[in-house]
Amino acid sequence: MKNDRTIKHKIIGLFSVVRGYNIMLLIIAQYLSAIFVFDVGASLKTVFLDYYLHLVVLSTVCVVAAGYIINDFYDVSIDVINKPFKTHMGNWVRKKTKLQVYFILNGIAFLLASIISWKAALFFAVYIFFIWLYSHKLQKYPRIRVLSVSVLDVLPFFVIFVYYNHLSTLILTHGVFLFGLILLKEMVKDFRRIRGAILNNRESLVITYGAAKVKLGIGVLLFLMTFPTYHLLHFPEIGAMKYYFYVFLLFAPVFLYFLIKAKRERHYLVLHNALKCILVMGVFSLMLIDTSVLLIRVLNQVKI
Repeated sequence: MKNDRTIKHKIIGLFSVVRGYNIMLLIIAQYLSAIFVFDVGASLKTVFLDYYLHLVVLSTVCVVAAGYIINDFYDVSIDVINKPFKTHMGNWVRKKTKLQVYFILNGIAFLLASIISWKAALFFAVYIFFIWLYSHKLQKYPRIRVLSVSVLDVLPFFVIFVYYNHLSTLILTHGVFLFGLILLKEMVKDFRRIRGAILNNRESLVITYGAAKVKLGIGVLLFLMTFPTYHLLHFPEIGAMKYYFYVFLLFAPVFLYFLIKAKRERHYLVLHNALKCILVMGVFSLMLIDTSVLLIRVLNQVKI
């Protein structure tokens, strides 16, 4: 009985370390991208029977999960202060076990990518290296940290592009918008890292430049994001997803108002979670891109 409880604790702890909820969202985002953005002409049956696509998704999941594990190694001193409950659950798994899982996941990812193509193998090898570089070195420098983590977070969206070898102005513009949204989230998250950063003698945007300048930077970024948003609204292919971008345009000034008023950690937590909600909405709103794509498939009596 005690052994069963220990195993359950380890599974929960590992799920917490690899941020299982983010992994599940990533899986959904990649499949929706494949269906509604990259492989629009194919039937649902063709998409879901494409085992190479499943290998791409599984490889990405393994690399991202491994990235969370190695980041947990290097960031534990800050997380134990900023996220004590999450860190406590993560400590249910021994460091040696985490490290073993890290290498196993990266090995599986590279092996699966090699089956897909040499380009995919190269992409994931570089991706693995830069995740390690971010965790080991880059996150120590405030500006580089927020930029690098935003790039690393947006890359899983483009790994599908590598597989389908398809690029368009719409996809690039959407990628710029997504990068901006993730960068916003990371800049707001920096306000929540202050206590841990100070106690560990680590630099952060807020400590280095001050809260007022960081808030100004967020305001400038929100303004700049209106350009790709406006551009995306002029693509007829986005279909009903335009309503998501209208919501963002309404959300931006309200968000900025509450950011300016924010003073306590709980205020920044609410703002950070609001941006997470916008990101989640963005993932599921992919289904609204040219809804005729799904309708035509249904009308053609496609068997899934």
